[in-house]
Formats: sequence, C-alpha cells, structure tokens
Amino acid sequence: MLEMQIQPRFQETDALGHINNTVPAVWFESARDPLFRLFSPELDVHDWRLIIAGYGVQFKRELFYGQPVTIKTGVRRIGSSSFTLWQEAWQGGELAVTAETTLIHFNYQTRQSRPLDEHHREGLKVWLIES
Repeated sequence: MLEMQIQPRFQETDALGHINNTVPAVWFESARDPLFRLFSPELDVHDWRLIIAGYGVQFKRELFYGQPVTIKTGVRRIGSSSFTLWQEAWQGGELAVTAETTLIHFNYQTRQSRPLDEHHREGLKVWLIES
C-alpha cells in the first residue's frame, strides 16, 4: 500500500475537539496523487482523465490534533474502465477511518468512460491489495 504522513492542522479540529469528519475525505484525495499521476503525470486539470463514481467513508474512532496520521492507499479492484481504491487513516497505531472510492477512466470531451489501457492496468497492479 502507498503510505503518506499527514500532520493534522489545528483548524481541522471542530468544537468537540477532534478532527472534523469532513477532513479525512480531503486527506484521502491528497493521498491518491501517485495514482492520479498514472493518468495525468503532471496533474494537469486540463488533461484530467478520471471521475469519481462514488465513495464511502467509515469512522472507527476519533482523530486528534497534535498526532501524525498515516494514510494508506491500495487498489482493491481493476475493472474494464474503472478501479476501486481502499484507504485507511491510522493514528497512534490504531485504525481510525476507512474509505472505498471507485474512479472511472473518463473522457471529458465525449462525456463517456473509456477502457483502461495496459499502461494503466500495470501501474494499478503495483498497488493491488487482497480484498
């Protein structure tokens, strides 16, 4: 799995003193950059080739300011024109949040999905995890 360290910022906390529940989704998106580069190496939004079909987030425990968070990302499934990612947020050695996101290889001019080519498949297989 890909790993990325996040240092939670004070402004990401909420009135209850923990990291707001909207924040992990932003962290997960940021941790997807290496996979985005398979499709748009320069992360050029004018040459973007992916669209989100859906995602789900499950909260296991609270996250707090002042302690680093490790985001882990892996590919759970590779389809004909889409793939599904599994992500986890860990803090203090404990699993805090999980997410599953399905992305579609997409052509914004035709507004249709397009098949994953061999280059994309091989790149995604590097991060393939057991379900």
